[in-house]
Amino acid sequence: MTEISRKFSDPLPCPAQTNTLPESTPEEHWKHLPPYEVKSGEQFGPVQWRGKCFCGKITYLLKREEPLNAKYCHCRVCRVTHGAPVQWAAIFHKHEMLFTNGASGLAFYSTTHGNQKHILPTKVSCANCRTPIMDEGRNMCLIFPQLIEIEGSSQEQREKRAVFNPKYVRCAVYGIVMMVSPKWSGMENSSVPMNDEGIPIEVEQ
Repeated sequence: MTEISRKFSDPLPCPAQTNTLPESTPEEHWKHLPPYEVKSGEQFGPVQWRGKCFCGKITYLLKREEPLNAKYCHCRVCRVTHGAPVQWAAIFHKHEMLFTNGASGLAFYSTTHGNQKHILPTKVSCANCRTPIMDEGRNMCLIFPQLIEIEGSSQEQREKRAVFNPKYVRCAVYGIVMMVSPKWSGMENSSVPMNDEGIPIEVEQ
């Protein structure tokens, strides 16, 4: 079997030929994988949440009742790209999310590689209104709870949206005191802790 070379600019190897759909190319293989793979409602499963961008051209479904985790990230990249003191994100497996129109209408930007190709990790937004939709990793996606559509009174909406609330620790950013979660390179408590600039923090042994 031919060995697949890996370059720093391409962190993931191309899919094996046996895993590539006949109608796809290696460069577009990701379009046939979650959350972009086009499926019927029956194939996807029971829908727990629905989300959409500001203009409504991008809509997606979530079939997990509660996120794996949720966080407020206050690293510099998140503050700049969201134009806010923190980014509020909830973590889901990619197979638990489905874009109703597949990859159509989506724009991508890799902060790691500085381009608009679909190279993981990547930031995903609506190509029309530019609403940030999610941050996509290799196995997980970080969606932004404010895009979730919730019906009911203001109080009912707050109660339902509470499922996306992060676990809190106290922190101050630019003089604003708020409750934010610590940052990790991967899953909480099972990966490397990171500082505000995304640099690993050395843990004392």
